[in-house]
Amino acid sequence: MDNDKLNGAESLVQTLAASGVTMCFANPGTSEMHFVAALDRIAGPRCVLGLFEGVVTGAADGYYRMSGTPAATLLHLGPGLGNGLANLHNAGKARSGIVNIVGDHALAHARFESPLKSDAAAIAGSVSHWVRSSASAADVGADGAAAVQATRDGAVGRIATLLLPADTAWGAGGRAAVATPRPAAPAVDADAVQAAARVLHHLGPRAVLLLGAGGSGSAQAQHLAVAIAAKTGCRLLAEFYNARMPGGRGRPQIDRLPYMVDAALARLAGAEALVLAGAPEPIGFFAYPDKPSQLKPPGASLLTLAAPQQDVPAALQALADALDVTLVPLASRAAPVAPAGALTPDHIAAAIALTLPEQAVVIDEGVTTGRGLAAAMGAAAPHDWLAVMGGAIGWGLPGAVGAALGAPGRPVLALEGDGSAMYTLQALWTMAREQLPVVVLVFANRAYRILQGELLGVGATLSGQKAADMLSLERPALDWVSLARGHGVPGIRVESAEALVKALRDGFASHAPCLIEAVL
Repeated sequence: MDNDKLNGAESLVQTLAASGVTMCFANPGTSEMHFVAALDRIAGPRCVLGLFEGVVTGAADGYYRMSGTPAATLLHLGPGLGNGLANLHNAGKARSGIVNIVGDHALAHARFESPLKSDAAAIAGSVSHWVRSSASAADVGADGAAAVQATRDGAVGRIATLLLPADTAWGAGGRAAVATPRPAAPAVDADAVQAAARVLHHLGPRAVLLLGAGGSGSAQAQHLAVAIAAKTGCRLLAEFYNARMPGGRGRPQIDRLPYMVDAALARLAGAEALVLAGAPEPIGFFAYPDKPSQLKPPGASLLTLAAPQQDVPAALQALADALDVTLVPLASRAAPVAPAGALTPDHIAAAIALTLPEQAVVIDEGVTTGRGLAAAMGAAAPHDWLAVMGGAIGWGLPGAVGAALGAPGRPVLALEGDGSAMYTLQALWTMAREQLPVVVLVFANRAYRILQGELLGVGATLSGQKAADMLSLERPALDWVSLARGHGVPGIRVESAEALVKALRDGFASHAPCLIEAVL
C-alpha cells in the first residue's frame, strides 16, 4: 500500500512492523476498530486476544522478559487502560518495555460529556514513562516510532503509551515511520568498578554484593559474581524478586534476600557496605510497627557498581578483572528424588525439580507456597525463573501467556496461588485459543494465606468471623478443574506427591495448556 494513501491506523501498523514490534496483545473496543481493520490490510504484528485488559498488559510484560523486545497492547479508552493498570505497574517494576496503544474519543467528540469520557492521559501517566496523544492522522506514524523509542532505557525497558483519537486513526494522510535502532547501554563507570573492588577486597564478609536487573538475569553474570565472592569472601545475594533469573543444573544457585523483614535483616546483619549490581537499595515491601523500612544495617554504605540501565554483566566482568578473578567450578548436585506422601512444600518442590523439562520457563506467582521452592531448583534442569514484580497479584497467568509467545517452543510452568489466579483467570482462555505449552499449577490452600502471615507481621489480631472471612476462600471452595475446563483447558486435581509428579509429567508431555489443582 502506498505510503501517501494510508490512514492513520494503517500508518501505525506499518510503523510498528518496521520498528521491530511483532506482537500485539489486544482487547479492543469501538475506538480501535480502524486499527483492527488495518491489521487485515497491512502486514504487521501478530495479534493475540485477551478477554480482560489485565491479561493483555501482563502478557506484554512476560513477552518482553523472554524476548527482550517490546510488544504492543491495544486497549479501549481510559477505562480499558485502567483495567490493565495493575500489571502495567508490575511491568514497570520489572523494567519491561511495552507500547500501549489506547484508542480515545475523536477530537471533535471529546468536548462532550459522553459516558466513556475520561482523562486517559492522566490514567496513562500513572504507569507510563512516556505519554503522547496524536493530533492528526499525519502525526500517528511518527508518534508510533517515538513510542517504540521511548520503551528503551539503556539495557532495560520502559512503558510508553500512545493515545490514538478515533479520527486520527480513520483520517487520511497517514505516513509510516521507523524507530531508530536501539543504542548501546551506558558504559561501565571505571571509577565505580575500582571503588567496588576496594570495598569488597577490604571488607570481605562484611560486604554484600547484591544482584538485580542484568546481574541475576544472566548466567554469565552469575558465574562472575560467584567467582568474585569466592575471591573476596563477600556475601552474595540476589533481590528476592527478579524479572528473569536463570537456574538449574550447571548454573550458580544464588540465595535471594528474604521477603520477610526480620529474615532480611538477619541476612544483612553485620554488613558495612552493600555493592549494588543492577539492584536498588533493598527496602521492605511494607512498613511494620517497630521495624525499619531500610533493610541495610544502620550506617552501612551503599555503592552502585552499575545501575539497571547499564551493562551490568560488563560491569561484573570489569570488577572480576580488577580483582584478578577466575571463574570457579560449580559443585555437582544430587539428582532430585521422587517424593511420596502428602503435598507438603518440600514434596511440591521435589516434584517440580524432578519433572521440569530442559529450558523451561517458570512463572512464579505461588506467593506463600512458592517461597519454599528455590532451594530445590538447583537440582532441576536448566530453566529461567520469572517472578511477579511490583507485588500486584494477578500477573502469573497472563505472564505465562506472554512468556510462551516470547520464547516459542519452550515449555512454561506457571506456579499460582488460588487467590491470585482468580484475578486474571481469563488468561486460561487465551492459552487454549493459542494452544500454548503452559502447565498451570494452582496451589489450592483455600485462603489468602499471604495475608494471614501479614496479619502477624503488622501486629494485628482477628477477633471474630467477619475479619476471618476476609482471608478465607471457603464457602464455597473454588473448583479449579471446572474453571479450567470452562475456559477450554484440561484440568486435574491432585492430593498427593505421587499424583503431582504424574500430572506434571503428563502436562509437559502434552505440549498444550493444562491445569493442575494441588489441594493443600
